[in-house]
Amino acid sequence: MSSNKGGTVRRIISGCAALAAFAALSGAAFGAGSSGHGVVTLTLWHNYGTGGNAVATKNLVAAFEKQNPNIKINVVSQPGGNYFQLLQAAWIAHTAPDISVQWTGLFDTKYESQLLNLKNYFTASDLSKINGAKWASANFNPAQGLLVMPLENQFYIGFYNKALFKKAGIASVPTDWSQLFAACSKLKAKGITPIVYGADPQAIGPNPYPFYDLSYIAAGLWSPSQLKGLYTGQTPWTAPAVVKQISMWASMPKKGCTNSDVLTKTNILGAFMQGQAAMIIDGNWDTATLQKAMGSNVAPFLPPFTSSPQHGVVQYSGDGFAVSKQSSHQKEAVQFLKFLMTPTAQHIIAAAGLIPDIAGFKATNPLANEMLAFAKSGKVAYPMIDNVIQGDVVTTGTKQLDAALGGDISAAAALKSMKQTHDSLPANQRGSTYH
Repeated sequence: MSSNKGGTVRRIISGCAALAAFAALSGAAFGAGSSGHGVVTLTLWHNYGTGGNAVATKNLVAAFEKQNPNIKINVVSQPGGNYFQLLQAAWIAHTAPDISVQWTGLFDTKYESQLLNLKNYFTASDLSKINGAKWASANFNPAQGLLVMPLENQFYIGFYNKALFKKAGIASVPTDWSQLFAACSKLKAKGITPIVYGADPQAIGPNPYPFYDLSYIAAGLWSPSQLKGLYTGQTPWTAPAVVKQISMWASMPKKGCTNSDVLTKTNILGAFMQGQAAMIIDGNWDTATLQKAMGSNVAPFLPPFTSSPQHGVVQYSGDGFAVSKQSSHQKEAVQFLKFLMTPTAQHIIAAAGLIPDIAGFKATNPLANEMLAFAKSGKVAYPMIDNVIQGDVVTTGTKQLDAALGGDISAAAALKSMKQTHDSLPANQRGSTYH
């Protein structure tokens, strides 16, 4: 083979790779449109990985297509680590998907200019049935229009292995730092890794997602309404109480509460299900997987990242589906969102191990019902903190808090970086009104 021909081959391969990359980025441009015979084809992007949310999405699309044979939806699973960057690039290039997974809270207000306001499509009666509609609406006010149709009622939550707790002689789940460290000592004495950390099971990124944990740290420090102080800066990230609690959290690896490779370990959900660790901090989206693998040997618990007994439960409609303003098939895309409120859709969501977000529908998974029992037992419901603080602060926190957990920097240094990011934001992004 001559070098010239070889160069041609390389250029062809490079060109194909570039086209493939562009196709992945601009899925809507390649998928959305009419495919003939009156069939409309939509593109849906999600960042759910392979968990229960992804299973529910796949099954919801299949059921919707069966009921609506004139509409086809191409489902594209995008990487969690740079999902929103891909979406922003697609919006700029005018190749955005018709439907995309969006996080609620400040995430939907951040991208509000690109999302179809659904005010004209859902009545006040419809909105009254949607749990957490406030956090999925413009200016956090349903009367100003829904931006995201929530997929489920979500929890950030911990799970523990009952058999491993029994083996270590732990009679009850820990409820604060002192009890947690005592439990860690008992588990380590039996050769059991207490809590497993590593790449996020929901594919948000290649490292731990610290805001599951930070949400419970926040619950131990403030009331739900006081969380706004983090948004405005009235409560700085470098406040002594915050530094103290994050320092406790970051000390867990050194105290033997975690695996040693917290920043690099993969398949942590599999490790937990195989009995390689006694606890994992995760979310309700993995309940079906856990229930199938572990049966009655697994149960949820409230992460005890607080100096006094944990009184909060992080329960929130954290994500769902939105329609792009750029979609040339908004009517059909909205039709899919309306379908999500039907009994058929809610039963599919429950069957995937998720907790239905529409009033009047129950979860089928025992673990999900145990989570719901926390709220009924008097625990205070908190939002997911990463949904009610600025996205730039979340991005900084993900990197810096992970570095603190890995022992690369101090908790104080991580929080200083988060404060610097917050303070550098435009004034209208840290004022009394959420933007």
